[in-house]
Order: sequence, then C-alpha cells, then structure tokens
Amino acid sequence: MNNSKTGKCPVMHGGNTVADKSVVDWWPNSLNLDILHQHDTKTNPLGKDFNYQEELKKLDVESLKKDMKDLMTDSQDWWPADWGHYGGLMIRMAWHAAGSYRITDGRGGGGTGNQRFAPLNSWPDNVNLDKARRLLWPIKKKYGNKVSWADLIILAGTMAYESMGLKSYGFAFGREDIWHPEKDTYWGAEKEWLAPSDNRYENVDHPETMENPLAAVQMGLIYVNPEGVNGNPDPLKTGAQVRETFKRMAMNDEETVALTAGGHTVGKTHGNGDASILGPVPESAPVEEQGFGWFNPTRTGKGKDTVTSGLEGAWTTHPTKWDNGFFEMLFNHEWESRKSPAGAWQWEPISIKEQDMPVDVEDMKTKHNPIMTDADMAMKVDPIYKEISLKFKDDFNAFSDAFARAWFKLTHRDMGPKDRWFGPDVPQEDLIWQDPVPKGKKDYNVDAVKEKIANSGLSISELVSTAWDSAKTFRGSDFRGGANGARIRLAPQKDWEANEPKRLSKVLSVLEPIATEFGISVADCIVLAGNVGVEKAIQKAGLNITLPFAPGRGDATDEMTDAESFEYLEPVADGYRNFLKKDYVVSSEELMLDRTQLMGLTAPEMTVLVGGMRVMGTNYGETKHGVFTNNEGALTNDFFVNLTDMTNKWKPASHGIYEICDRKTGEVKWTATRIDLVFGSNAILRAYAEVYAQDDSKEKFVNDFVNAWVKVMNADRFDI
Repeated sequence: MNNSKTGKCPVMHGGNTVADKSVVDWWPNSLNLDILHQHDTKTNPLGKDFNYQEELKKLDVESLKKDMKDLMTDSQDWWPADWGHYGGLMIRMAWHAAGSYRITDGRGGGGTGNQRFAPLNSWPDNVNLDKARRLLWPIKKKYGNKVSWADLIILAGTMAYESMGLKSYGFAFGREDIWHPEKDTYWGAEKEWLAPSDNRYENVDHPETMENPLAAVQMGLIYVNPEGVNGNPDPLKTGAQVRETFKRMAMNDEETVALTAGGHTVGKTHGNGDASILGPVPESAPVEEQGFGWFNPTRTGKGKDTVTSGLEGAWTTHPTKWDNGFFEMLFNHEWESRKSPAGAWQWEPISIKEQDMPVDVEDMKTKHNPIMTDADMAMKVDPIYKEISLKFKDDFNAFSDAFARAWFKLTHRDMGPKDRWFGPDVPQEDLIWQDPVPKGKKDYNVDAVKEKIANSGLSISELVSTAWDSAKTFRGSDFRGGANGARIRLAPQKDWEANEPKRLSKVLSVLEPIATEFGISVADCIVLAGNVGVEKAIQKAGLNITLPFAPGRGDATDEMTDAESFEYLEPVADGYRNFLKKDYVVSSEELMLDRTQLMGLTAPEMTVLVGGMRVMGTNYGETKHGVFTNNEGALTNDFFVNLTDMTNKWKPASHGIYEICDRKTGEVKWTATRIDLVFGSNAILRAYAEVYAQDDSKEKFVNDFVNAWVKVMNADRFDI
C-alpha cells in the first residue's frame, strides 16, 4: 500500500467504489453477461428464505389503506402538499413507475420498485418524485417487510384517487422489490438527457418508426414531450406520437384518452422558476442531501415555487377532486400557446371567467390560468381522440369507469397471471390482458400418458423442439408467455416462423388426440412430450433419469387470447435452436442473452441448455450447425468436448457460418454459427464449457440440463 505520508491515497481508486474502465469499456465488442446476473441474491438483504407471499398474509390491508389516505392530507413542512393534498404528487409517482412499462419486451413498469434506483430515480421526468417516496417512508417503516416498496408506490396512486372521489376498479399486492439498479435495461442509445426525438426514429414524422423496444419519445421521459414534438407545439403531430407511445405501453385509443384526462383531472404541473439552476440529480447529489436531488436555491423551492416539468399550472378548477373538469375545461375554452415562467411551451385559455380558474396552491385567494399540455390539446384536435373525449365529456360515469379500468391496467399490466396477485381488492373479473388460463386437471396417470407419447412415432427432436417452443416465450419482465395455456396452437403463435408451422402442426396432430383420450390439457401433454424426448435422449447416452413434472396446466382459447398483444412475444432469434429470422444490427449472441434474461436463466444454465439442445438435434430447420457429435439424439457432453478439442481448428466458411476442421488433415468435421462459437471464444462462457467438457462431468452435464429444462418448463407455473 502507498505510504500516506507521501500524499498518495492508500487505497486503490476505480476498482472498489469509483466507476472506472470496465472490460466492456476497454474491449467494446466483448460479450457482456452482466444482464444475466443483475439481481444476484447477494444484493438482497432479506435473504434467500424470505417469502413475500407469506409476509403479505400478515398484512392488515385496511389499516394500510387508511394510513395511506390519512397521509394524503397530512401536509409536511419540509415538502408541503399542493392545496394541502398530496394526491397529485402520489399519482405522478405511481404513474411514472408503472408508465415505464413497454409491451415490446415487457421491461419497465412498477412491478419491482425500480424507481428507487438509477437511472429512473434521476430521470428528468421524475423530478421531485424522490420527495414522494420519502413521504411514504413512515408507512413503509411501520409495515416493514409485509409490504414491498413496489406495492406501496403503486398503492399510493390508487389511494390518492380514492381519497379524491374516484371509485377504483381494484388493487392487487404481490410486487416483489429488487435491490439493485437494472442497469442493463436498454432505455436508448442517447448520451444526453432529453436529446431530440429524431434520434429514436427513422423519421420522426412517422412515429411507428421509433426504435424497438423503446416506447418513450426521448431519453428521460416516461411518455411524450409535454411541450410538443422536440419542444415545438403541434397537437396533431403530438397526437400521433401519443398514439404510438401508448400503443407500445399496451393501451388502445379509448384507454389513452381516459388515462390522459384522468391523470390531468387532479394535480398540477410545476414550472414557477428557472429549471436550469436546480441542483444535481439524486444519483450525483452530495451526501448531505441524503438521496434527495434537484435542490432549488431560489425562494423556497417548494409549494408555489416548485419546478419539475417547467410547465406551470393546474388543468381543472378543482385539482383535488375527481370530476369531469378536464373535458369541460378543454372543450369550453379556446386555447393559445404561451410560455410558462420557466420558459416552457404550454396552452392557456384565450379568455376564462375567474370562477373557473384554479386557486394558488398556497394562497386560496389568488387564482391562476389553467393550462394544457400539447398532448392534452391532442385530445381535442386528433379526430379519433376528439370523438372519444366528447363521449366522455357527456357521460361522466362512462369516463370514470373507463379511467378506473385503464388505471388498473396501467398499474397491474406487468404483474402477470392472477396466481401472483394478493389481497381483498383483487377483481373477480378475468381481463383479456391478464392472459387468463383455466385450471387444468392434476390427478391423472402421468406414466400412462408418457408411454402413449413415447410410442407415438414422434422423434426426440420433434418432441423436445415443440415443448421448447411452447415454453420459451416466457418473459420474467411481465410474466407473460410460457407453456401454460398451450397458446402455441393458437394464432398468432402457430404461424410464427420460429415455431416451424409445418412441424408444429404434425406434432400437435399427434398430441391433441392423446390429450383428449386422457382428459388432460394439451399444455400438459406438450410439456410431457418434451420430457419424454429428453428422457429418451438421456437413455441413449447410457443413463436413466426421470424428469420432474407438475401437472395442472390449462388450455387457453382464442377468446382468452389478445392475439395482437402476443405478436410482441414472437422470437426474432432463438440461439437455443440456432434460429435467426434475419440479420440484425445486434449480434446473434446478444439476442440470445436478451432471450435468456427474459426467461430468467443464468449463464451456466444457458450454456448447458444450448449444448444439450445441439446434440439432441433440435436446430431450426434440422440444420447441423453446432451439432458436434457422431451420436445425434443422445444427451451427451459432446458439444463441449469437441468445441474445446485442440486437435480441431475453426475457420470462416460463408456468411455467418464457420467450419471445424481436423488440425492435421484439414478435413471438415462440423459447421457452426456465431452462437456455437461464442461458448469457446468468450472467456466466461468458455470456463463453463470446459467444466462440461471434462471427463468427470458427463453425469453433471445431464443433471444440470435436466434442472435447467424443468426450470424453463415451469417458469410460468405460479400455482406451484
């Protein structure tokens, strides 16, 4: 260690707590596996035995709801409530947690409490939500581990609406907290906050060209720019962006109007000051700020002097009351664009009676103009939105019901099936966006079904590939997809290129009659068929293992399936079956990591599954790339043995294809893709591959494959 007398610091800089050059910084083309381990159990202070569902059973829900509603009007001096009611602030916090969800990959949303961590805790659109979360701390402290931060944040928004007069549709607990930033989630390629929208579009005038999987129009925003596209007021143009953004957040036009109006029926925007002088964001604020950011050095920096979006004003006459004031204000006045005190574009009425103006948040004798954002004006200018808005304007009950349902969807969209939900306020109605699946039969002769499948004439490859294709759609991001429901036999999945429709149809024509004969679900039959295929492959390798199986899956119907939303689950690549729909800017191995993380698999599990799938001959289109064995169909460790064999030499052959040759004779033994070779070229993956290539790892390889296989088959079984 350096001697401190020399003036040098006695500890290493950069390697412990200070951000510095990482491996990826030095070598940008190296494969970064961090996304597979971003929620390692070592970051969780509650321990591996903590069970949130069990803790929820101890929760006094009614007491919590009462405390939450009392909080709404318990204004704190350190951060006073607008008009003495925290409703608007709590709704914005919950909305911005849930609103980060995107249907393309299911990431984002309020289901993990990720708003507590960077980058979300420091996004420009989340200014001062650090105060909202700190206002909740006394309640979190009181109820402890019986309620997660994720549940508490979303509940705060729902209780805020109830306290202001909305009859909510319901609420479900069950969101488990994460304890580490989701730093590997892709929020955009921009290097600066609020960079122009053009960076995310092939053509900003065509919102559908926004880069996938993104939904927000700019880095650091939840939805769209409230001032207009790139800060230029144009409600019709903004309306087009609103439509695409809300579509990518799983909302239709009616839900979009209801949410826009309902979100702006209460609360206000804040822009009574200079946003440029705000202090650093929470993630870079000095330690004495204790996790707070955006310190405002002018006047009080709070109440009427608060600065967040830069727009300034309330939308309705009574901003702490659930009413139809938004539509009445929007359609009963003519509007013009003006600048807020912070210099942001907003819309204000050309003329308005004083009695229709909202009062100041501190001085009840002072009144101000109401305001509208560019997105609000789109509800009046866009022809489709206008028609829906006028319907709601004339029917307050219809609007309230539509909003309550849309708010429930917004705040629960990423929670998955009802088996994950808890509490007395869970609605009984099954909603199509929940991907409902009926309960299946559990008590039947599993061995008899397996024997029937084994004698059906279907090959190992057909059995294993079909089960894999059925289960691989599972997304741990929003708990959609998976084998339960057997939606692989319904549109759109039955026609997906990755599922090889011709082969799939053949296999289903054999399995469906077997399911009918035994009175079980096709979903169970498909998974059992995969297990039969794996067991046959194990026997062919000289071992005998029976795979664990949990019966009880059900079969979904077309009526239970939102086919349009399932289109987003279509695999464009499946490294496990060596499938790539077309060439992408992103490498095939990176696409495999993305799929692996969504399925909830680790890097070792990914490694053993790929090696096993190759030797069983499950490649898409029956190609032989990566099938490094002379005993195809047997679940051996041959993939790893031959990948690491130094008597072999690799060389490029054609576009994306490589050859493995005998180092002495030059004879071509096998072919491979980038996916196959990465397990030998990447240092971490090669370390795993070498473990499985060892002479003493033959049984370990099979056992690890079985465990990983069963994990994938049961990933969507929240009932077991």
